Amino acid sequence: MKKTIFTGAGVAIVTPMHDDLSINWELLGELIDYQIDNGTDAIVIVGTTGEASTLTDEEHVKAIRYAVERTAGRVPVVAGTGSNHTDYSLWLSKEAKQAGADGLLLVTPYYNKTTQEGLYAHFMAIAEHTELPIVLYNVPGRTGLDIAPETIDRLAESGRFVALKESSYDLPRVMEKISAMRGRLTLYSGNDDMIYPLLALGAEGVISVLANVAPAYVSGMTGAYFSGKTEKALTMQTECLPLVRALFSEVSPIPCKYAMELLGLCGGELRLPLIGAGENTRRKLREALVQMGILIA
Repeated sequence: MKKTIFTGAGVAIVTPMHDDLSINWELLGELIDYQIDNGTDAIVIVGTTGEASTLTDEEHVKAIRYAVERTAGRVPVVAGTGSNHTDYSLWLSKEAKQAGADGLLLVTPYYNKTTQEGLYAHFMAIAEHTELPIVLYNVPGRTGLDIAPETIDRLAESGRFVALKESSYDLPRVMEKISAMRGRLTLYSGNDDMIYPLLALGAEGVISVLANVAPAYVSGMTGAYFSGKTEKALTMQTECLPLVRALFSEVSPIPCKYAMELLGLCGGELRLPLIGAGENTRRKLREALVQMGILIA
């Protein structure tokens, strides 16, 4: 039987930092509470939006442990432990298990891209050494590598994976992947402008960047859909598109952190090579936040 880590809105939560770029642990805890208080169904920690690639190993593991302790079982914690180094990803996954994570998010290898057979071997090498449920993460726009439907079929058949976070815009391709899943995997949208389309195709939720600035809105959208208010969900999806476009007008999480700074949720500090949002992006974000009533002009 298919297992599901969560249904609804998961947040790909940012990692807040001090002016000296050390992690602001107290503020991270406040953001986790803010998410849960506003209906978020899962915390996805140290993923792309959490700037995992510029965290030290110690910070990465500590962030997972901190999120688990702070959530205190209120919602599941999914830990980003993917890498283009299989042994390193396996090490992180074992550390996440010890830290108490409820699931793992494994991105495809990047830069040293592999074949589909290599993808299968990579994911299986990790899955065979952990009991945690695994969410496969397909984001070809960042990695240059797409998990083929045939590979999804093989991975699903192993019984060691529970979900796919899909962050592409090729709907026919996504439909092929859904067919390959044959009900064995949960589908999550990885794009905030594709929440409704993927829900309509059978997805059970979203792992959202938008939820960092509008958690109740994203939770409300998925909640509306699952309660049968599909027209309301479609309207909400359409109305948030300008903000979503602004949030991805530069490399994420650059715009997201600036939006959160505008809202007083956290500062905009980023570790190099990421830098602060440009003025055009700032303008778009301010306008979109005001348009949605999230920011008072």
